[in-house]
Amino acid sequence: MVDLQTLTEQIRSRAAEADKHGRFPAEDAADLKKSGYTALNVPKAMGGYGYSMRDCIAAQLELAKASTSTALVAGMNMQVQGSLHDAQTWSEPIYQQLVETAVSDGILLNSVASEPQLGSPSRGGSYRTFAELSADGREWVVNGHKNWITGGRHLTHMLVKLSSEEGNIALFLPNHTAGLRWEETWGDALSLRASDSHDLYFEDVRLPYEALAIALDAPKPPPNIWFPMVMAATYLGGALGARDAVIQYALERVPTALGRPIATLPKIQRQVGEIDIALQAASCLLLDVAGAWTGGVNLELRQKLLPRIAAAKTLATDTANLVTEKTLQIAGGASISKELPLERFFRDVRAGSMHPPSGDSALEMVGRAAIDGVI
Repeated sequence: MVDLQTLTEQIRSRAAEADKHGRFPAEDAADLKKSGYTALNVPKAMGGYGYSMRDCIAAQLELAKASTSTALVAGMNMQVQGSLHDAQTWSEPIYQQLVETAVSDGILLNSVASEPQLGSPSRGGSYRTFAELSADGREWVVNGHKNWITGGRHLTHMLVKLSSEEGNIALFLPNHTAGLRWEETWGDALSLRASDSHDLYFEDVRLPYEALAIALDAPKPPPNIWFPMVMAATYLGGALGARDAVIQYALERVPTALGRPIATLPKIQRQVGEIDIALQAASCLLLDVAGAWTGGVNLELRQKLLPRIAAAKTLATDTANLVTEKTLQIAGGASISKELPLERFFRDVRAGSMHPPSGDSALEMVGRAAIDGVI
């Protein structure tokens, strides 16, 4: 069993400094791997903890209460592993290597897809990063530029999506591979400053042919339902962290004129009640949807859940934005200083709408499902 309480306490103790300096703490990476958090959804039969999606989402909510940035790094690993196990499209030797590393040493994995020219790969398009086969067909030679790679140098492995003469492919490689060059571009971003979501350049990176993670003739993998669920938990967890922080502030704040904590004031209690009801509703929907997923390929269930996932993710991110704004109002002027974590949580959860499904696309998906259900 992962000692989640100890892990979150360790990470919380470093969160403010990490955000201040715009760097993901190496200690957070070590604690995530050592604690077993990075093997939560590795099946028990393979040596992992075998957490269901619901249990993983509950754990992610707790981790994000400590640090949204660190939860994002851990969440990327979680969603990639969960989707890979369910889809079962990976090369068996590579998947076995991934699982063994996760269980024995701990792993920090991310899917590397976004590019400056391409933007979000969810919108389609071709990759500029290109893998060319060597003359003898034994190696891939990769050149290109990727961005928004959460985890940066602290990642142990990456699943890189790129173009080749055969079309779009995915290669699996360790982060210490020769020819990789990191450029630190993220530390002063609006949100998630300590997530090390930097740029990466591939300069004649050579990988064995066996690094091909998915066979060239493999069918298209099913939609990744782990990604929106884990992202929703990350941002909603940040809002839960803000709720806890503002309650603690209200319990400790004793104005001279009042002579007692502001938490005793009915106005403060009403405001806290308002945000807590919103958080309870969003958390219940998110956990309910996660509990409906039974794992595996299961295309019928996957398609059935997609509108509910869009609804849960939309409610989670909208609630996170609303709640963190209201915590600033509750704390007043003190909320905008770095003495409290409220302004950090407020900034961090703003990134939630950048992850799909979101906006009109998510609403249309939910609306179509509702209309079809009535018809």
